[in-house]
Amino acid sequence: MISIRQLRYFEALATTLHFGRAAEMVHVSQPALSAQIMEMEKNLGVKLVERTRSNTLLTAKGHEVLAHARTVLAAVDRLEEAARRSSGTLEGLLRLGIIPTVAPYLVPKMVPHLRREHPLIEIELKEAVTDRLLGDLAEGRLDAIIAAIPIEMDSVVAKSLFVDRFYMAMSANESDVLLSQMTETEVDPDRLLLLEEGHCLREQALSVCKSASKRSLVNFGATSMTTLLQMVSNDMGMTLIPELAIETETARTPIRIVPFADPAPSREIGLVWRRSSPRRADMEALAEAIIASREKKAIVPGPINRLSGNARL
Repeated sequence: MISIRQLRYFEALATTLHFGRAAEMVHVSQPALSAQIMEMEKNLGVKLVERTRSNTLLTAKGHEVLAHARTVLAAVDRLEEAARRSSGTLEGLLRLGIIPTVAPYLVPKMVPHLRREHPLIEIELKEAVTDRLLGDLAEGRLDAIIAAIPIEMDSVVAKSLFVDRFYMAMSANESDVLLSQMTETEVDPDRLLLLEEGHCLREQALSVCKSASKRSLVNFGATSMTTLLQMVSNDMGMTLIPELAIETETARTPIRIVPFADPAPSREIGLVWRRSSPRRADMEALAEAIIASREKKAIVPGPINRLSGNARL
């Protein structure tokens, strides 16, 4: 008979496709993990893994078994969580994913507020792009995610947290100084810097700057807002910056912030969880706590202003 331990080891191996890294993921030695995988194959009577000197691949049967294994493990996780949780709201482990263009600016205020208002909560955070977070949410590795909404998936529920206006970030030495609010048609596509593929802010920037063709875009493959703004400060181009990031990023990078004329472009940030989750009360309470943790900030005044993989918390 196969065990839950074997299923967890097999999922780790399927995720990493490397015996050494899989062993590290589940905190066992490589021989111990390899022995359990072989025992699982023996019990099932099928080959799950194709081993070569240079590669580890799942067999066709391995892929089939993996889908069932993840379903079983998600059910086991829900069972364990239900047993741990008391009847109180926001108590016990909460696994939360956050997109990279929100996490650095929301977490420093959100986590202290949650600890103060809900002292029995244990928060596990993961920062990743939206598609990866949605995959982890669907497979039960996360309880909820914070991302730009709407998300077109029938299997999830979303609750709005706040609207985040966009501004244009330019070099403090920018010679083409605007004396009025910017319109979307005034964005120079030849100087527009974008995050790498996979970041939703990239797609939002392209939506705002509709005149930008793929040929004219300046692609540096930046993986963070901080890196992108360093490029901007060195007069390598301009980029969209969400209002949420302005206070933090302008404190460490000399850039100009230029507002858009009304109606200003924006994104909506929401809390997203599985429709099937038994923790709806927790999700509603979490959303309210996140909203309460955010201080009201005034919109940046004037047309131009120079403004100086998992963690468990």
